[in-house]
Amino acid sequence: MLCGVATQNPAPAFDLIGSRYDESFVERDVQIAEAEWLISAVPAGARVLDLGCGSGLPTAKQLVDAGLDVVGVDESPVMLDLARAQAPGADYRLGDLRALTDLGEFDAVVTFFALLMLPKADIEQTLRDIRALLRGPRVLLLSMVQGDFDTFPVNFLGSPTTVSAYPPDELKRIVTEAGFTDVRLREFEAEAEPGRIEVQLYLRATAQS
Repeated sequence: MLCGVATQNPAPAFDLIGSRYDESFVERDVQIAEAEWLISAVPAGARVLDLGCGSGLPTAKQLVDAGLDVVGVDESPVMLDLARAQAPGADYRLGDLRALTDLGEFDAVVTFFALLMLPKADIEQTLRDIRALLRGPRVLLLSMVQGDFDTFPVNFLGSPTTVSAYPPDELKRIVTEAGFTDVRLREFEAEAEPGRIEVQLYLRATAQS
C-alpha cells in the first residue's frame, strides 16, 4: 500500500498509477478505523496535515467530512486532481513531503504509507520536522509496511519505484528519537493488492511538549 510521494523516476510513479491506486485495494478497514480514532482524538475544527494524501480516499475525505481543517500534500499532480474531485474541501498542495517549512502549525499529522517512499535518512529527518509543526494535542498517526530495507526497488501496479521499511521495534525507536512519546504500534496482515499479503504497521504517538 503506497502513496504518491517523491520518487527517483522522471515522472512520479503515482502520476502513472492514477485512479488504479484506489481500484487496487482489497482491505482498508484498519486505515479507516485509525482515521476515525484520530478524529476522536482532536478538537472540533482541528487543523490536520495529511502528508502524502494521494487520491484523497479514504483519509482526506474522512477528515473533511468530520469537519476538520485539512491540508493535503502530495508530489503527484495526477493524484491531487483525483483528491480535489473525490474529497473536496481540503487545501491540497503540490510538494515534496520533506518540504514542510511553509505549511504552518497543525494539531495532528497523518501519513499513511507515504514515508516509506523515502530513504531512511529522509524519513527520520521528516519525523523531526513533523514534530516541529505540531501544537495542541500534537498527534501523529503513521503507517508503514513491515520490513528491513532502505530504498529497495519494487514494481507497484506496473510502475517502478523504491520503498523503505523498518522492523516494529526500530520504527518505534526512530519515532521516539524524533521527539514523540506515548508511542503505540500495532501490526496487521492485509491484502494490499489482489493476491499480495503484507504486514502493515500502524503507529500512534504524541509529540513531547
